[in-house]
Amino acid sequence: MTISEVKAHEEKIGAQLHELKALLEAVESHAKKNKAQTEIDKIHAFKAKKEEIEKKFQHHLKTAGEAALALKLRSEIEPELTKLRSSLEEVAATHKTPATTR
Repeated sequence: MTISEVKAHEEKIGAQLHELKALLEAVESHAKKNKAQTEIDKIHAFKAKKEEIEKKFQHHLKTAGEAALALKLRSEIEPELTKLRSSLEEVAATHKTPATTR
């Protein structure tokens, strides 16, 4: 994998993290407006998971070589982001909160 491919992958993950943040904020705002405490609690758990993924991503950026970084991003970070996004979209769909597109 070339340096430019690794950088493109890093940017893709960064963009996904940014999208998740926006989606989390929208769902949280909707849940607070409707005083849905159960959903607010779920959102706090989602936020914690997003922060965990973000920390792992930053750690890999700092410590891994290019090939190792690409492997870590594909094997660890991307599946976690996909799972978190799916869970969050389920909550958004339940409350008809507009979800951002991929």
